[in-house]
Amino acid sequence: MTQVVIENPVLNSAFIEPVRHFRFSSEGITDEVIESRRISTYFVPIARPKSKGKQLAFGTEWTEERIQENEFINRVRGRVSVWRKGGYVGITTATRRLLEYWTNPERERKLFFCQIEALESVIYLTEVAGKYGDSWIENELREFNRLANPDLFRIAFKMATGSGKTVVMAMLIAWHVLNKKANPQDTRFTDTFLIVTPGITIRDRLRVLLPNDPQNYYLQRDILTKEQLQEIGQAKIVITNFHAFKQRELVKAGKLTKDILAKGQASALTETPDQMVRRVCRELGTKKNIIVINDEAHHCYRRRNDGEDIKLTGDERKEAERREEEARVWISGLEAIKRKIGIKAVYDLSATPFFLRGSGYSEGTLFPWVISDFSLIDAIESGIVKVPRVPVSDDSMTGELPTYRNIWTLIRDHLPKKGRSSNDASDSGEPELPKELQGALHSLYGNYEKYYRKWEANVEGRSTGLTPPVFIVVCNNTNVSKLVYDWISGWEKKLPDDSTTIVPGNLPIFRNTDEYGNPLAVANSILIDSEQLDSGESISDDFKKAAALAIQEFKHDYCVRFPGRDAEKLTDEDILREVMNTVGKPGRLGENVKCVVSVSMLTEGWDANTVTHVMGVRAFGTQLLCEQVVGRALRRMSYVPDDNGMFSPEYAEVYGVPFSFIPCSGSAKDPKPGPQPVRVRALEERVACEITFPRLNGYRYEFPAEKLAVKFTEDSNMSLSTADIPTRTENAPIVGDISTHDLGALKEKRQQELVFHLAKVTLDKYFRDGHDSRYWFFPQLVDITRRWLNECLTLKDNAFPQMLFLSEMAHDASDRIYTAITASDSGPKRLKPILRPYDHIGSTRYVDFDTTRPVYVTDPAKCHVSHVVADTESWEQKMAQAIEEMDEVVCYVKNHGMNFFIPYALDGQSSNYMPDYIVRINDGKSDLLNLIIEVTGERKKDKVAKVSAARNLWIPAVNNHGGFGRWAFLEITDPWDAQRTIRSFIKDPGNNAELQ
Repeated sequence: MTQVVIENPVLNSAFIEPVRHFRFSSEGITDEVIESRRISTYFVPIARPKSKGKQLAFGTEWTEERIQENEFINRVRGRVSVWRKGGYVGITTATRRLLEYWTNPERERKLFFCQIEALESVIYLTEVAGKYGDSWIENELREFNRLANPDLFRIAFKMATGSGKTVVMAMLIAWHVLNKKANPQDTRFTDTFLIVTPGITIRDRLRVLLPNDPQNYYLQRDILTKEQLQEIGQAKIVITNFHAFKQRELVKAGKLTKDILAKGQASALTETPDQMVRRVCRELGTKKNIIVINDEAHHCYRRRNDGEDIKLTGDERKEAERREEEARVWISGLEAIKRKIGIKAVYDLSATPFFLRGSGYSEGTLFPWVISDFSLIDAIESGIVKVPRVPVSDDSMTGELPTYRNIWTLIRDHLPKKGRSSNDASDSGEPELPKELQGALHSLYGNYEKYYRKWEANVEGRSTGLTPPVFIVVCNNTNVSKLVYDWISGWEKKLPDDSTTIVPGNLPIFRNTDEYGNPLAVANSILIDSEQLDSGESISDDFKKAAALAIQEFKHDYCVRFPGRDAEKLTDEDILREVMNTVGKPGRLGENVKCVVSVSMLTEGWDANTVTHVMGVRAFGTQLLCEQVVGRALRRMSYVPDDNGMFSPEYAEVYGVPFSFIPCSGSAKDPKPGPQPVRVRALEERVACEITFPRLNGYRYEFPAEKLAVKFTEDSNMSLSTADIPTRTENAPIVGDISTHDLGALKEKRQQELVFHLAKVTLDKYFRDGHDSRYWFFPQLVDITRRWLNECLTLKDNAFPQMLFLSEMAHDASDRIYTAITASDSGPKRLKPILRPYDHIGSTRYVDFDTTRPVYVTDPAKCHVSHVVADTESWEQKMAQAIEEMDEVVCYVKNHGMNFFIPYALDGQSSNYMPDYIVRINDGKSDLLNLIIEVTGERKKDKVAKVSAARNLWIPAVNNHGGFGRWAFLEITDPWDAQRTIRSFIKDPGNNAELQ
């Protein structure tokens, strides 16, 4: 299919009911316009990658066959439309006044049609439907709720991010309160509200719903006249985050005391549900039968016990467990409030009111109690939101998707994991990213620079408070975010004399240093743990350490902006939360921030409208996460319509967020039961059996001679191609203009700079003495590198030498240069390990996975991990049993799920070998012996190469390092003779001579 290019995707005015939409075919979006409103359907829209040859690159995109009608919503929409055209019959006087005020065509500040339709829908349900034969609407809603929320009556509004949910909340409150004031006996209405949010960010932002707030939306968005505002001033409104529903401890006590007092019952030291309700709702006084408004309501649900049970592993399982616990706290809190003071109705607002993965429902199932729907494609066609542009093609063309569409699968194994020690870093401390991530950041930054230069040139806009465009990077954990943050903004390098210097970041506009290397007074880039900040809990010490410089800079800025205030009374959390919440807001602490690197994901409710570029550096286990992260960039910057009452399109550039389609609702065939998985994991109570091990990338030699020689061979040759990394990428929305990104800034770097860069990489990687480079080799390495570039480098179509600035390619080139040096006859050499730059210390403590393979339950006194995973029905089990029976064995582990590999080469190809066991043995020496055991069956060519690398390279290199204890390698051919073989090995001095 030819990629459709639609110059202007905005078909409708945002202020009237949509009357046109683009048609979809079996292949996706077309440029054919249908002269009618789009019906409510079940999908998530995103651009379709271009085809590669005859095969489409991504076959699960936005196509006609993936669209299913939301019949209930469309029936309600039809009845509301008829009622609207008939003049709003059957409503109260107070409601009519509001509708007339909101829909007045002479209004200066018009409300969006989607906002008015949301109110029309609930007004029709509450005031009209029962009078005109449409009681079926409420009956079906109550049946939907009986199945999913039996104690609550929930009504949901689906509104795309940026379409104004907060305004709708204010309209709901105004409608209820004015009706209650006009007729206090009317039980359909209330003047008491509890607004529940998923975190502190939204809770604080929703203060605009309080009538006495200086920035209240009732006046600011012209929802009420000043006279009407006075009438709702007596309303009771409490805004809280769902974390307040957690039952708190009344008295601090130890775990043993709690267990004794509880005796299997609810502890008297913890709040009862009723006490929790009194605390949360204290400001509501004696009011009963309140209205609850849930913002971002997809976080609130009860897990379906008899529903779909998806087996998740690792981080996905932990994330699903966390979501389920949060959802349980939220809905249990509402149920407790219903029992104590009564809830008339719950109004749910969300851009994505879908059940999440692990909820017991199919991922992406729409909440059935949704009565009003204004989807992302509706918002795009009405110009209400920015149009997300994602990669649809590049000049690499090596995978099914463009390289930067779902970059996580390419880089995840090359980035640090959560929970690793802060010492797990490269020897130099330099942040090194995988080449795909570096390329993506350079490419997206190159496009950002164009946006930034336009902002710089807009003198008039800047004079009126227009803040710079914002680039956000969403990472999966603190270690990765710190790595990316340092690479972007600059990092602190430790010098040989233990002093430090700040190395400038790789993206100039985002650097936090000036041209002389001094820290800026106000940072251009910030590092945020949005999940911790939003929960209200203290941020971790690791994160505070990572963000220490930014925290101090913003405290300084706070003192400058607010003379007389004591910044030291502010916590680090207060400062960072203020900065995050005010990005893009003129005159506020975050106004000059240009790059936000976020741990976890930027929370819903983060409403900066200046975001233009988004980079995802994490897994996206659910499509909900995809839309939430991209949603941070969807808010428009300008709401000035043209002469036809239409908005001009605005765009957001997105890399690394792999949109696909949410499955349609409906029944599925019953799956055949599979084998029951077993969870294999490190057990905390066995931590005394923890085993650590070094993780190597390879091996190097120390050269005692001062003169380096080189011998280039065929193995020294290297070619650069766009198959390795794309140099040009097209970014396109589902509709609208295409933008082209390239690596122009990289290509402009000088050849001499490249020579010095590669020589430095080789020096730092291979010519080190402890933490110090053997700098006197540098001039020789420069000459050798220059020769290698001239004699050994081949450039294919559209490739250029400066691609070697990308870290992974630079290291590949460095390896070839170093191999040519070692191939020459330059005297004796000493083998040393090349440690992984990150996570160079592995541990059994991170083992946690499910398996359907045979397992052997381990001895708690001998193994940190719960099971040995077997490939056969006998030998792994027998080997484990034999090891456990040996008194000499202190602890052991089967190498499965630990990422313990031994680098080796076979036929010129580098690879990794995974030995079977690590056993820690007391062999009578002052420290324990770490024995790697390989159980060998048939001797094959690759096994010979693996064993040779382990015995002749890995073991001597690690022992020569001296920092990881004593190591040895043993090959066993018969598990039933393992004990004798091991004892013979450790007693023979010849096997262990180098360890003496």
